[in-house]
Amino acid sequence: MDKAQYKNVYVFVEQREGVIQNVGLELLGKARELADALNEKVYAMLLGHDLTTQAQECIAYGADTVLRVDAPELATYVTEPYAQAIYQIIRDNKPSIVLIGATTIGRDLGPRLSARVETGLTADCTGLEISEDRDLLMTRPAFGGNLMATIICKEHRPQMSTVRPGVMRMGQRDDNRKGTIEDVKINFDKSKFRVRVLETVKQTKNLVDITEAHVLISGGRGVGNAEGFDMLRAMANTIGAEVSASRAMVDAGVLGHERQVGQTGKTVRPDLYFAMGISGAIQHLAGMEESEYIIAINKDKFAPIFNVADLGIVGDVRKIVPLLTEKLKR
Repeated sequence: MDKAQYKNVYVFVEQREGVIQNVGLELLGKARELADALNEKVYAMLLGHDLTTQAQECIAYGADTVLRVDAPELATYVTEPYAQAIYQIIRDNKPSIVLIGATTIGRDLGPRLSARVETGLTADCTGLEISEDRDLLMTRPAFGGNLMATIICKEHRPQMSTVRPGVMRMGQRDDNRKGTIEDVKINFDKSKFRVRVLETVKQTKNLVDITEAHVLISGGRGVGNAEGFDMLRAMANTIGAEVSASRAMVDAGVLGHERQVGQTGKTVRPDLYFAMGISGAIQHLAGMEESEYIIAINKDKFAPIFNVADLGIVGDVRKIVPLLTEKLKR
């Protein structure tokens, strides 16, 4: 395979109901770094229907060119139309690198695309950089998060990677950036459209997404049970925080999976993170160690969480939190 004919960094910029998802903007920032290291360009793949200002937003966050596919078939995400559209873009443009957000959509789309273009896909990457040989170094947790593996796709192009929301830092928006917008026409094979969306049912939730929260109070085994989490909620209400949990508490049914922090949950970067009764297994640390300031409370003074905490309190979380809440109320 002639690698020289494959170039530029392509990002699938996910939008839902016309709103670009943060993970797409985060990936544009990382793509900008990778493209600059290769002296190449960043292309945003923007798919949907009745798209208006979204392409300009992609340019503001780092894209040189936006490949806009505006078609009624793409109004709502369905695997086959989206896979056909991006496959045609990859086939016609020969990108060197393709980045996709590891959302429910991205995790469905990524493997389909890698199979169609016959290349590898490294999922849930936590680090991306360019090697001296101009290959993409894709780093991800392996063996249950006990070590970090760096994967290289030497023989095939494009090099494909999915990245979870919140892992990469979003770049600064620059509305003065200049770029081009190209409208791409896709020849859909509708005979392969076997699935249709008949109805979209929305569940109203008043909770803030934990990846958007500025202050997070997270509970682990040391909090104990649902009653213990009521105690955390009381503290959260006092300081305007959100409550999240370690995997153990989600598995126990105390909180829903959308509140889980860690390798199999969500990656968060709040300004302030309280780790309450969390020992700090490597899988949990992978989801929160980039927090700006970490306060940990744990009975075990040797708990690994204290290695990443800015402030540690050794003691019983069930005694300390109510006292802390009272102090904060005053």
